[in-house]
Amino acid sequence: MCHVIVTCRSVLWTLLSIVVAFTELIAFMSADWLIGKAKLLSSEDMDNRTGGSQEPYHPTLGIYGRCTRISHMWLSRQDTLCGPYAENFNEIASEFWQATAIFLALGIMILCAMAFVSVFTICVQSIMKKSIFNVCGLLQGIAGLFLILGLILYPAGWGCQKAISYCGPYASAYKLGDCSLGWAFYTAIGGTMLTFICAVFSAQAEIATSSDKVQEEIEEGKNLICLL
Repeated sequence: MCHVIVTCRSVLWTLLSIVVAFTELIAFMSADWLIGKAKLLSSEDMDNRTGGSQEPYHPTLGIYGRCTRISHMWLSRQDTLCGPYAENFNEIASEFWQATAIFLALGIMILCAMAFVSVFTICVQSIMKKSIFNVCGLLQGIAGLFLILGLILYPAGWGCQKAISYCGPYASAYKLGDCSLGWAFYTAIGGTMLTFICAVFSAQAEIATSSDKVQEEIEEGKNLICLL
């Protein structure tokens, strides 16, 4: 018989699992991993009444994407264009970034799967006498290790030609040159830390859903159990 068990700790773990998965996914898809050195882009009005102007901007570079600014030939408007610079996996700028993409993708797939499974733990707490919370926590820990490997390998690719074109000739492995780190890199680090917190917190969710008070209410025949 399915018992719906809702506790404060199990709900918090489920929400954290979902937040962690989306945090890492958004960071991975973003092009704001590196912020390039300032560039000047010339802009002219149609009637040339204001003449030419020089406006500095910072292009950004991700693992497989980039953002740059383009100027319309007949308009003074300037648009930021973002998209993948690599049409396939082999075109990713560095072998280290290819490895980063693999490890991050593996970690994110596990996290997304665990986030999906965590939603159903309110109804199903174990499979084949194995606690789903403990299994999910273990897999989240493994996902965290994949994320760490990806983040460690990522700076090793700063010496690739693509990064040098954004960061200047002094850029090399683990040296940013004229670039700075974007919000996506810090978000990925924060998400990785939350992944391990989430893995540890899964044990608390297990304790909460298998407590004596929960067992007492199950024995009383209750199918919906809500505990703080």
